[in-house]
Amino acid sequence: MTDIATTPGFSAVPDGRVLRITITNPKRKNAIDYDTMVGLGETVRAASQNTALRVIVLTGEGGDFCTGADLAAAPAATARGVTAEMTMDAANAMIKAIVDSPLPVIARVEGAAAGVGAAFALAADLTYLAEDSYLLLAFINIGLMPDGGAAAMVAAAAGRPLAAEMALLGERLPAARAKQHGLVTDVLPADQLDARVEAAVATLSNGPRRATELTKRALNQAALAALDGALAAEKIGQSELLEAPDFAEGAAAMLQKRKPVFTD
Repeated sequence: MTDIATTPGFSAVPDGRVLRITITNPKRKNAIDYDTMVGLGETVRAASQNTALRVIVLTGEGGDFCTGADLAAAPAATARGVTAEMTMDAANAMIKAIVDSPLPVIARVEGAAAGVGAAFALAADLTYLAEDSYLLLAFINIGLMPDGGAAAMVAAAAGRPLAAEMALLGERLPAARAKQHGLVTDVLPADQLDARVEAAVATLSNGPRRATELTKRALNQAALAALDGALAAEKIGQSELLEAPDFAEGAAAMLQKRKPVFTD
């Protein structure tokens, strides 16, 4: 096997008919910077054009799936000209790459799936969680709104009340409760997670590519018809919030491990 994409933030390794994408920033609980976000989207889109592939598996290294944007990396990105709008474009492009891919995407989730990492997990076609994992829309805790279409995807699967709870309170949603509300495919003991994922991989790898593609498209048209509108609205709102004093305070408080003092 040869890496078709390797960056400081992720690796993408073809394995027969499977592309295995791993976010590789375990020291930061697989938080991702701007370049990683862009690279992930480009990799999923490239895989979608590869007729030899049948399925994509997305996971994280070291016990967590992805904790969203790496706030510690943001100042360096800003210094080299990465704007809030560019950041939102990169996040939206990754979500669209997952949803629009003709290939089914499996999310294998251990530990935290937070922020845009939760959106990645929810955008996947099959989402398998370890029992001790959780989803977290933590945006409100740092003065932001959900992005990556996360609130829309929660509402589509589980209804507005749970979406409001997750988005407005910014509290962890344990794996068992996520399964109860129909947000994820299955929840398993950690030592059974890989076996369940690989069983799904085997089925999809040997399935009919075009029939799988059209089935996925029909399901997403039915369930995620509002996604494009949500992504557009998020881009406008989040671009504003990313430039606001409350986000600067929220980000600083998170990095300093203290409670933020919002003023807006």
